[in-house]
Amino acid sequence: MPDPQEIPQIAGELVEMSREYLRQETLEPAKRLGKHAAMGIGGAVALSLGGFLLAWGLYNLLKVVLPEGVWYVVLSRFLTALGAGGAAGVVIWRMQK
Repeated sequence: MPDPQEIPQIAGELVEMSREYLRQETLEPAKRLGKHAAMGIGGAVALSLGGFLLAWGLYNLLKVVLPEGVWYVVLSRFLTALGAGGAAGVVIWRMQK
């Protein structure tokens, strides 16, 4: 059993040990998790931007290739939406395997 004079020193050691444990077991893993999350979010943004630009390029290509007219613009929009939906479906289908 500790002496009454040692209790403040033991309490101080307990607080210091608790702080070190908290830092070691929660803060450092959270920092590593934050780095992984940032890389994941960055990759998702890059892939989303790439998909958007590909769809936009397909739309402009179809506008150039198809004859002029209001209904051909509508057709190019429909074909672009169909292509983007098909690509998204393929990505989802491949992710499930």
